[in-house]
Amino acid sequence: MTDADVDRAAAAAIGAAAARAAVDDHALEASWHDRPGWLGFFTTVDHKRLGIRYIVTSFVFFFAAGAQALLMRTQLATAEADVVAPEAFNELFTMHGTTMIFLFNTPVLAGFANYLLPLHLGTRDLAFPRLNAFSYWVFLFSGLFLYAGYLIDAPPDAGWFAYVPLADRDYSPGVGLELWALAVVFVGISTTAGAINFIVTIFKLRAPGMTFNRMPLFAWSVLAMAVMVIFAVPAVTLSAALLAADRLFDTAFFHPGRGGSVLLYQHLFWFWGHPEVYILMLPAVGMASTIIGVFSRQRFVGYLWAAAAFVAIAFISFGVWIHHMFTTGVPDLAMAVFSAASLIIVIPSGVLYATWIATMINGRVELATPMLFMGGFLVILLLGGVTGAMVSVMPFDWQAHDSYFIVAHLHYVLNGGVVFPIFGALYYWWPKMTGRLFAARTAKLSFWTMFVGFNLTFFPMHVLGLLGMPRRVYTYREGLGWETLNTLATIGGFLFGAGALLTVAVLGQSRRRGEPAPANPWGADTLEWAAASPPPEYNFAAIPLVRSRHPLWDAAPLELAGDGEAAHGVDRTGALARATPVLSGMETEPEGELAIPRPSWRPVAVALAIAMVFVGLLIEAVVVGAAAAIAVLVGVVAWAWYTGDDLE
Repeated sequence: MTDADVDRAAAAAIGAAAARAAVDDHALEASWHDRPGWLGFFTTVDHKRLGIRYIVTSFVFFFAAGAQALLMRTQLATAEADVVAPEAFNELFTMHGTTMIFLFNTPVLAGFANYLLPLHLGTRDLAFPRLNAFSYWVFLFSGLFLYAGYLIDAPPDAGWFAYVPLADRDYSPGVGLELWALAVVFVGISTTAGAINFIVTIFKLRAPGMTFNRMPLFAWSVLAMAVMVIFAVPAVTLSAALLAADRLFDTAFFHPGRGGSVLLYQHLFWFWGHPEVYILMLPAVGMASTIIGVFSRQRFVGYLWAAAAFVAIAFISFGVWIHHMFTTGVPDLAMAVFSAASLIIVIPSGVLYATWIATMINGRVELATPMLFMGGFLVILLLGGVTGAMVSVMPFDWQAHDSYFIVAHLHYVLNGGVVFPIFGALYYWWPKMTGRLFAARTAKLSFWTMFVGFNLTFFPMHVLGLLGMPRRVYTYREGLGWETLNTLATIGGFLFGAGALLTVAVLGQSRRRGEPAPANPWGADTLEWAAASPPPEYNFAAIPLVRSRHPLWDAAPLELAGDGEAAHGVDRTGALARATPVLSGMETEPEGELAIPRPSWRPVAVALAIAMVFVGLLIEAVVVGAAAAIAVLVGVVAWAWYTGDDLE
């Protein structure tokens, strides 16, 4: 055979291999694709589509909460203003806080975890895709429940915490608080189901070779957060359910005159409420750790210390809730213990700070837009942490507890410490989610506008609190020395809002006309950047094999699991069969495979049936509630009984 013949044979072999690969790719897409249009919208179980849907829905609620905040700031910009009535101010205050905590911060972080966790772990989906879809629909219905109050002119008005007796029918008639309570119960169901999904996914669906010692820090933060959710969220779900029972069925869980206790409600609420701060912060600092490492061009310094800090924060956070109740007459010994725990939790937080600073010092920091948001996060969270240590000290808390100092502290921790990482993460993973780059200069302008606006809004509130301005007031008298600082805070609020809207403009322009993004535009080290941008529905045709904490920096090209593991779904055959490998738990070798379910109506149907049960309770229609409850039972049985494609 001549050299020309050899070349022709080789070319033919390459062409045949390319043809087989094209056929395989087409078969993969056919096996994993969602139905087009509305059918696919309601039935998808793809973690990426659901993650993006979580993020988009949460940002809709974010801007609604922002509009409510700006109305309140306009009312407080000058003394004795009459922009909104006292009743409307109470409604705005309630809706703003509830929306930010329950409908933005928690679900948007769940959205990022939904999208990123399987990609980070090198698997093809979450452990329970249909449960994931159910969680999203329950979250959406919770938001619709809450905002339905505006449609019937009965929004909740007892504060985002709904303290009794202010939340009793005597002080808050109408159905606004029932809507609030049932919305919180719905969010609790969604969050708890999501946490179970994350825990099982992390333990059972990691890529071969990915020990816990090699797992991305974001996955560590999600694991710590999910474990906290399992123990904390049932408390607020129960408190809201008991409040609804008191209002709907005239029970007396929180009525002191009939044997109940108002402090019982506070204990239940804050047993969730302060761990919730860290439930929100842990995924945010996990994202920050990822981004800081990438843009420092440095292997993360103190990986084990950071992972241990996540675990320590998750544990200690359950011992701090009573510092919200120092002024309620708690025994001195209990206050001393909880004050000590509230101070001790600063230690693992400080460890995290040390790892971030060490990583940046040992690297070459690139101030891209995501890294700018992380810088703002570091500055703002530091001040929030300092004031947090201050309010952990009982004598100071007694003086500052009901003042604007607490409003400033809360927003420095939850807005600066969570929202800034969220915006940074949005820019960082935007090319992965959309396959498009964004206008960097305008994005940086968005950061600086938000950073200046945030500090102009909330830093003066520390001073206002020390000057004696109480929180939760809709107006104040002239001559108290509060006007100038309140005017500055209002200007800052509008500036912050303008910066956030500028991000929407930047990303909207990118979505329409942005340049195509390469698979790994930031030169990152984690597995999600090994997939195309945006990733295919199956994530990985062949599951990666992980041999270090930085697989994309240490292996070029990325090593794939061998043919010997084909029986466990690691190769293209497993992808074609909609399967992904399952680990034994702590081990890193596949022991079996998990079949990924196909699109299904069941999650949305069951979520809708549960919503109808709540509607039946609200309108006191026993028939509606009973019929919906039967539908829930039938839906759950059908869900568990049939695992095939109910659209074929």
